[in-house]
Amino acid sequence: MSKPKVIVICGPTASGKTSLSIELAKRINGEIISADSMQIYKDMNIGTAKPTIEEMQGIKHYLLDFISPNKRYSVADYAKDAKKAIEEILRKGKTPIVVGGTGLYIDSLIYGIEYQEIEFDKTYRDELEKKVEEEGLNKLYEMAKEIDEEAVKKISPNDKKRILRILEIYHATGKTKTEQEIESRKKEVEYEYHVYALDWDRQILYDRINRRVDQMIENGLIEEVKNILKKYDEFPTAMQGLRI
Repeated sequence: MSKPKVIVICGPTASGKTSLSIELAKRINGEIISADSMQIYKDMNIGTAKPTIEEMQGIKHYLLDFISPNKRYSVADYAKDAKKAIEEILRKGKTPIVVGGTGLYIDSLIYGIEYQEIEFDKTYRDELEKKVEEEGLNKLYEMAKEIDEEAVKKISPNDKKRILRILEIYHATGKTKTEQEIESRKKEVEYEYHVYALDWDRQILYDRINRRVDQMIENGLIEEVKNILKKYDEFPTAMQGLRI
């Protein structure tokens, strides 16, 4: 029996995923599921380049603007919510189009990876943060490399968020992130994913990113961040997208 088809459009920041996906949705009777780990948050519109109502052009979008910035939201949460959205779109007789640049979110779907839910350990996180302050992020990078060299190969030495995740997964479960992924991939996925990745010349992409940042500033990014900082007391993961 053939599986339902799901289109996936991925690529780096400012690569044109949003406009392409909306145009595609109009042509093939599709609806869009965001796979962006920052656009899920309320009140973070300019800084996350969240599509406006006008930009959506009447195409229904799922998993945008529905989590408070002071709440935690895991990859496991995303996979569960994305599958619900896929099923809803399929029931309408339409084509699901998953769009985003968050690799963990996309991997959780197309490879059927089930990232084990781990309880947040604030004490351990504080220990890691203190080590960063005293010894630098490279110390944590080397720790992560000793634990899970395969996972570390896929990230930058400056990617604090993913370095912390590698360490916290191992601390909480005794298994590496890579081991969890290998175990999960043994299970058959439910859909037939057609994945398209947007690729640009590096310098052209950097120019696009620079223009986007300038536009964000003009549109009120600084004021948006000030308002968020006033409104919420804590940001477990939300502000990582803005490096705050």
